[in-house]
Amino acid sequence: MSIDDIIKRESRAIFQTYTRQPVLIARGSGARVWDQDGREYIDFVAGIAVNNVGHCHPRVVEAIKRQCELLIHTSNLYYTENQVRLAEELKSLSGMDKVFFCNSGTESVEAALKLTRRATGRIEIVAATGSFHGRTLGALGLTYKQSYREPFRPLNEATFVPYNDLEALKSAVTKETAAVILEPVQGEAGVYPASNEYLRAAREICDDRGALLIFDEVQTGFGRTGRWFAKEHSGVMPDIMTLAKAIAGGLPMGAMLSNENISGCFQRGDHASTFGGGPLVCAAALASISAIRDENLVRRSEEMGSYLLRELSRLPVSARGLGLMVGVDIDKDARAVVDAARADGVLLNSTGEHTLRLVPPLVVTKEEIDRVVDVIGERL
Repeated sequence: MSIDDIIKRESRAIFQTYTRQPVLIARGSGARVWDQDGREYIDFVAGIAVNNVGHCHPRVVEAIKRQCELLIHTSNLYYTENQVRLAEELKSLSGMDKVFFCNSGTESVEAALKLTRRATGRIEIVAATGSFHGRTLGALGLTYKQSYREPFRPLNEATFVPYNDLEALKSAVTKETAAVILEPVQGEAGVYPASNEYLRAAREICDDRGALLIFDEVQTGFGRTGRWFAKEHSGVMPDIMTLAKAIAGGLPMGAMLSNENISGCFQRGDHASTFGGGPLVCAAALASISAIRDENLVRRSEEMGSYLLRELSRLPVSARGLGLMVGVDIDKDARAVVDAARADGVLLNSTGEHTLRLVPPLVVTKEEIDRVVDVIGERL
């Protein structure tokens, strides 16, 4: 089918909740994808920071094939080996105590909210301006963008304080606060890292007020920032951590992790997911984690991210980030640059009128980075 046919049929069959770029992607490999006509693109969106090991990594593909022939789904009424192995792997990587499996980032945030309510008996949450934590009703109340929240009020809305503003955080967190939720690097806002001092102070403030500290690492996990998890840059251990996106090499999966002080607060029947932690997606996640480790993709993310920032410094832009999570402010219409770059075989994403977000697969090469930087420069 042609792209025009797909656009027409999609509009008749699917809720119109997305603004899609006019590309019909047919296949992918590494940091590149091809459309239905065979045209090649360097992918600096990576499924919105999902394809950390690249498109169709052979190890992930083989694990999925092998598991499909054995067992695809059982529900959580029964034990499966892959789920236990993956939970142990996540515990080892993160230093957390227990894992709850779900299917997406927003579901992991919902699980975090329920655990917070169970552990503290409080309902007030403090979040940061610029935050994005999901679009389900609970997570939406923690998401800063007014246009996302307004149509669905009333919500249990967080108290929003300026990101990276220590004094504002001190003032907002009280003895009635259940939790503070923060992204160590804000992605949707345009890639803004929190300072290490801010995150360490957040830990101290929460401890002083008896509140929990939640790190939303949905976008920053699994090597994206040059560490397995962004919390490692500051050395701060949260009480709860939410994961998704890159966890399973491209298959839908989320996880909520907690420390040992509150992991016992969830009792049998308190929360559940029919598909969470199924044998197929866990096999993909184990393979993806293995690929990240064996191919040194965490270190590669740090090195390639530094290279990307260095090359961008030659352009008339303002760039920032950690690892291969980079925000670029430009003095042009960002969407126009996205469209123009696509015509040059580069897929980009804009998070604001003048901001590009660059989150390529961690397997991206210097040559691919050079090409993308050249295209951005030409379009500016």
